[in-house]
Amino acid sequence: MTKPLPEFKDEDEEREFWATHDSTEYLDWSQAQRIVLPNLKPSTKTISLRLPESMLNELRLLANKWDVPYQSLIKVFLQERLDQERANYAHDRQPG
Repeated sequence: MTKPLPEFKDEDEEREFWATHDSTEYLDWSQAQRIVLPNLKPSTKTISLRLPESMLNELRLLANKWDVPYQSLIKVFLQERLDQERANYAHDRQPG
C-alpha cells in the first residue's frame, strides 16, 4: 500500500520533498513503464578548458575534415573515452 502523493505548490517545493523522502513509499515502481522523450535535450554546463594551441589546431582541422564543430568533436572523443573506461572498469571488477 502506498501513501498518497502530496500536492506541491511549485517545483521547488516538490524538489525539496523528494530530496528527503523515499519514492517507494509513494509510488509502485513495479508498475512503471519506460518511455522515450526524443526531443529532450540533456542539460549542459559551460566550462573553461585550457588546451595547447597545437592540440586545438589539430582538433579544428579534424573537425573541419569531418564537417562538424570542433567542440562537438571534443564531446564525441570524451564520450568514447568515458565509455571505454567504464567498460574497462566493469571488466576489471568481474570475479575470476
